[in-house]
Amino acid sequence: MKIKVKKLDYSEIASLEDGSGLLADFVPRRPGIFFRTLVRLASAPELKSVNFSCRRIGMERLAPDQPALILMNHSSFIDLKIASAVLYPRAFSIVCTSDGFVGKRWLMKRLGCIPTNKFVTDQRLVGRMKRAVSELGCSVLLFPEASYSFDGRATPLPDSLGKLVRYLGVPVVMIRTSGAFQRDPLYNGLRLRKVDVSCTVEYLLSPEDIKGLSASRLSDIIKSQFEFDNFKWQLENRVRVSEPFRAEGLNRVLYKCPICKREDSMTASKDRVVCSYCGFESVLGEYGELIPSDERGFKSVAEWYDWQRQEVKDEILSGKYSMTLPVRIMILCNTRAVYEVGEGVLIHDCDGFRLTGCDGRLDYSQRPTASYSLYSDYFWYEIGDMICIGDTRRLYYCFPTDGRDVAAKARLAAEEMYKLGRSKKKLTQKELCQTR
Repeated sequence: MKIKVKKLDYSEIASLEDGSGLLADFVPRRPGIFFRTLVRLASAPELKSVNFSCRRIGMERLAPDQPALILMNHSSFIDLKIASAVLYPRAFSIVCTSDGFVGKRWLMKRLGCIPTNKFVTDQRLVGRMKRAVSELGCSVLLFPEASYSFDGRATPLPDSLGKLVRYLGVPVVMIRTSGAFQRDPLYNGLRLRKVDVSCTVEYLLSPEDIKGLSASRLSDIIKSQFEFDNFKWQLENRVRVSEPFRAEGLNRVLYKCPICKREDSMTASKDRVVCSYCGFESVLGEYGELIPSDERGFKSVAEWYDWQRQEVKDEILSGKYSMTLPVRIMILCNTRAVYEVGEGVLIHDCDGFRLTGCDGRLDYSQRPTASYSLYSDYFWYEIGDMICIGDTRRLYYCFPTDGRDVAAKARLAAEEMYKLGRSKKKLTQKELCQTR
């Protein structure tokens, strides 16, 4: 999938912004049966190709016309096709990223989509979801992870989920997929593998359950549903991925060598990840296991990724964490296009993000506690690896131009700085970074 891009001088951006904020005037619309059927039919061929199957648990408790909050894990683009199949003919709105509306706002609205900016505090979203369930009699499909998984496990969930569930007051349903990540992991460059895909649809919470539980307890229940490891599931269920390119792009996720600890030397080809500096290599087996050439290497993607997270956290705590990236800059300020405005420098350190560029006319900063995670992506709309920052008015998409694999590290650092910032609110960011 691609996105409409226009080159534009930065000075013209302000004149193109939508009123009080990006999609500020948006009003949800109930999707009609024609568009629901159209999506269902368009999804059928791909679902047939993966031998799709679905298991339902307790769904007889949900009436056909009863609005619900439907939560789903996010592995790849096939997730939407799965939802269209298992929920049909139920009317449901889809909470989706605002860049998905670019060039197709008319269609997205009629499909029932509700826009939001990923990892940006957006009070309008809650109101739009409430309108969908209360006034339109429409269910809402939400991917609470907000972004595709990097390492095959859930990305962090917002602490506000329990409050949202209590506010909406409708039943909660969980859709969990199996095989979708193995078929099309984000790191592998949109190349599909031959893997069967299935899902479980479970009635999770009734309105009566919700009334009797605190927001904190509801959040805990939901978070427990997102405790999974796709690579571990693959190994335990002996799901074979035999494609020779299965590890290509994995260096985007496993960017740091566990032996020499360099971050600029990891490459991936065919079925292995290799450090070009010290020669260490790790083969990604057909069942998702890692086979390292050195006993100090990790046996799973999850272990390697967790080690990288701890390494990043140690950098932050010692005050040494800092990335300075030359970037190509695109801006989203309306739904007509994404505007390429030139080049700049993105700095990420203990003070958060700072983006400068466009001959000194652009200078945007974002504090570490602005969001619990980061919108970073691989091969975003087939353009390139990307880090996105911004607010409800404007989003800045930054594409590093020096060839380094930084999307995963930037996300890990943003998550760890947020957690440290929330736990040490009384400290300045400089003090926080120097606290052990």
